[in-house]
Amino acid sequence: MLHAVSLDIPEPDWKIFRQLHQVALQRYCKQVLSDIQRITSDVSKTPHQQYLDVFAVIRDRNKELATMFDDMRRSTARFQLSLIYSRGLLTEDELQRFSQETREMISGLPK
Repeated sequence: MLHAVSLDIPEPDWKIFRQLHQVALQRYCKQVLSDIQRITSDVSKTPHQQYLDVFAVIRDRNKELATMFDDMRRSTARFQLSLIYSRGLLTEDELQRFSQETREMISGLPK
């Protein structure tokens, strides 16, 4: 008899993920704002080019943000957690809070 493999994150890890989700979101937004600040302080570009560059960053990063942070569910938590980890939005201490199974699943991914 075949048993279905659950892709849902274990309950204790789900609780941790829900706590760290907002922390990672704030870190991500801070990175994006830092990129925008770098673009707008580049005096070698015209204001119009800066605007176009900022628009491109927001467009691209908004798609990435949506994939990592929107529609948080237990069935997608491992996938989102993997993306968050690969983007460097979790500290090693935060990662250690998760079960060994979850850590192994996400830590094998490149950062």
